[in-house]
Amino acid sequence: MRAVFFALFCTLLLLQPASVFANTEPFGTSTNAAPVPGMAAGMVEDDEFLPVAQAYQLTAEFDAPGELRLYWEIADAYYLYRHGFQVALSANGATVASELLIPPGLEKDDEYFGRVEVYYNYADLSLKNIPATGEFTLTVTSQGCADAGLCYPPYSEYFKLDAQQLSVTKISSIGTQTAQNPSIVAIVDPAASGSLLYMLLLAMMGGVILNLMPCVFPVLSLKVLAFANDKNHSQVTHGLAYAAGVVISFVVVAAVLVSLQAAGEAIGWGFHLQSPWFVAALAYLFFVMGLSLSGFIELGSSLMNAGGGLAQKSGYNGSFFTGILATVVASPCTAPFMGTALGYAVTQPPPIALLVFAALGVGMALPVLILSCSPRLLNKIPKPGAWMENLKQLLAFPLYATAVWLSWVVGKQAGVNGMALLLIGCVLITLALWLWSEKLWQRIVSAACAALAMAILTNPLMNPTDSKARHSDDWHAYSPQTLAELRAQGTPVFLNITADWCITCLANEEITLSTDDIKQAIKAAGVAYVKGDWTNRDPLITALLKEYGRTGIPLYVAYPGDKQQPGIVLPQILSKDIVMQALNTIALNDDQLTSR
Repeated sequence: MRAVFFALFCTLLLLQPASVFANTEPFGTSTNAAPVPGMAAGMVEDDEFLPVAQAYQLTAEFDAPGELRLYWEIADAYYLYRHGFQVALSANGATVASELLIPPGLEKDDEYFGRVEVYYNYADLSLKNIPATGEFTLTVTSQGCADAGLCYPPYSEYFKLDAQQLSVTKISSIGTQTAQNPSIVAIVDPAASGSLLYMLLLAMMGGVILNLMPCVFPVLSLKVLAFANDKNHSQVTHGLAYAAGVVISFVVVAAVLVSLQAAGEAIGWGFHLQSPWFVAALAYLFFVMGLSLSGFIELGSSLMNAGGGLAQKSGYNGSFFTGILATVVASPCTAPFMGTALGYAVTQPPPIALLVFAALGVGMALPVLILSCSPRLLNKIPKPGAWMENLKQLLAFPLYATAVWLSWVVGKQAGVNGMALLLIGCVLITLALWLWSEKLWQRIVSAACAALAMAILTNPLMNPTDSKARHSDDWHAYSPQTLAELRAQGTPVFLNITADWCITCLANEEITLSTDDIKQAIKAAGVAYVKGDWTNRDPLITALLKEYGRTGIPLYVAYPGDKQQPGIVLPQILSKDIVMQALNTIALNDDQLTSR
């Protein structure tokens, strides 16, 4: 019975029909024309071929402060090499560090370079981490060929950048402004280990923070106590087994998401929480775990080891399946640093995306792994006694609170009737667990109650309702039309994309955005506050997230009154100073706002 419950909840996570990786699309289509034999790379142009500047037309413009878009329009039957892009940014003769993001291209067997990635029709790159102030000289080098056989030599174009005014001017050459020994900026690519390592580090940090979430901490605490006091098995192996369960779970989920990319799903991180039945299933799980910790039912360590009979058969199996359970219960939580890492992952090939998710799992497993490898730390854990029972009962309350919160989310998604069905399901599950015994008739009734509770998840009342935020006196509900109209009127806009199941979003709103200081500052600055609700699936919001290279929320963007100026993307963790600074930047009047 215990193993059945656990298997069901794990299956719920893996059967979600969506993909975080729907943002990656191929660049154009190849004409499949073969190069003409005998044409060498670097040949001069023949009359039948376009001049290089016409074959590959480059536009450079600021998308946001510190971020430059490099966009090539490529003539038909011509293509650019992915490995041919080189960018150098300089100021006063010195190289300035920046970061070039290159999306995947089409694979091609090239006569001159072998197996390469190329771009047909267009190529869209992004240069990031440009300093916020100052004037710079930018050198952009590319190389391409024509399907008919001509290959051009590397071709460089030059620009003057004013980072503060967000202006870009094309120039004929860099003259004396050439940087001494200019180096190529970092490229976000599998070969660019520095950038990849940075993103892996962010993913690991986000995974570590997940352990502090109320969803995970009770399970983690009891598991640590369990294997720290297991004298029949190696604590180090316990830790490795737990880490394997966490990492494999993250990789499996990522693999499912990547495999659905071809289906065209445009759904971001947290997509599973947009399904009321899945949120209700999680509420069941937290409620049952709370009952166990409170001593109402004797699932105890078996449930915490995630698999009843498996835990009894082998302590290491118990640790492995606890890692899976920890991943499942972490799903409602989004930790800081995760957004940047996952946003990077969706621009990469599947192996890199899987690697980022694996790093997230490593970070989540790291505290337990360190503890299991440190006898000194393990010795500091008190021996089993009455205090453990008291701790178990205390840890039940965060689980109950999480179940209440998830019930509230279901109410927001499916309405009060859906929330009522969820509470009835909790009663049925409690009855099923209470009836379970050695008597056959009790087992039959118990199984019937459990089946009825699970059937509730498929009830039409569990379908999402229209949960979109409505206009209020303080803010506008997001739609592309509303945002476009406000910008056309010259009104500065502060955009907040949120969801009821997003803990980070709720914390930012409660601690920062809903405070009187910020509300007054928004009014004083003449800024329109626009809020988008992603609690249920909304393709318009998904498209907006894709536009900003995000897979999940929160998303905060401050738009100046000048509609020609791009929006400023704010961090996912807000403070009053961050919001005040953004409002100062886009304010209608010249008076500077101050944080109280």
